Amino acid sequence: MRSLLKLLTDRRGATAIEYGLIAALIAVAAIGTMSTLGTKLKNTFSNVSNNMNAR
Repeated sequence: MRSLLKLLTDRRGATAIEYGLIAALIAVAAIGTMSTLGTKLKNTFSNVSNNMNAR
């Protein structure tokens, strides 16, 4: 009975899961941002290259 009560009051596992969820959320946000930024950079460099070739 004591071990069950001790297990129910232990918060270390919940804290680890919370940190994991926060890390996953940050990773998803970073991937989305980098993907959008990468597309915009590709378009910008393509425009610069096309304008340099046109002259």
